[in-house]
Amino acid sequence: MQRWSVVVPAKRLAAAKTRLTPLTATLGEALPAGHRDLVLALLADTVAAALASPAVGGVLVVTDEPQAAAVVTALGARTVGDEPDAGLNAALVHGARQARAAAGGPVAALSSDLPALRPAELTAALQAAGAVPRAFVADELGSGTTLLAARDGELDPRFGRGSAAAHAAAGAVPLAGDWPGLRQDVDTPADLQAACRLGAGPRTTAFLRSTAESISWTPP
Repeated sequence: MQRWSVVVPAKRLAAAKTRLTPLTATLGEALPAGHRDLVLALLADTVAAALASPAVGGVLVVTDEPQAAAVVTALGARTVGDEPDAGLNAALVHGARQARAAAGGPVAALSSDLPALRPAELTAALQAAGAVPRAFVADELGSGTTLLAARDGELDPRFGRGSAAAHAAAGAVPLAGDWPGLRQDVDTPADLQAACRLGAGPRTTAFLRSTAESISWTPP
């Protein structure tokens, strides 16, 4: 089986997942710590699932956030600083080049907020991606991108609003597959509910259980 290097971006916690604040704001004075813990839980479940895929040779997290780096290195991922400091796409280009320099072979960018991701889903998607030079998986809404894979050549990420169309226009092949956990990224409380219905990973589940009363969270 072809082994991929997977690059995951992780923002500084103060700027991450701000659309989840309607949920975490109910933690009151505990908001900063609680919101950071949720963001770290989403990241950890994503990275753990990726590392468990037999198609993944290693995970490289691009981050300038010390807490995020500590969490993912404890799981077995490597980290590199966001030296370009010029936004998400520049960070992914930097990470992909670092990953290729270290391991060679194909490289993929994976969203950091996929708590319901299953290793088997990522394995199947990467195997499908290996049949073409560049490919991507659209998110549940169909407009965003959760996985961008480059078997050959540059990653050429075009994340942001309308990234699925942008990646397709740049020549990446859209992949079709029954991969609900790979498609369900989490930007809003409704997204988090949807991920939990699919079955969120242990760290996200533990956070929600520990704060359910404070944030008025009702498991789906």
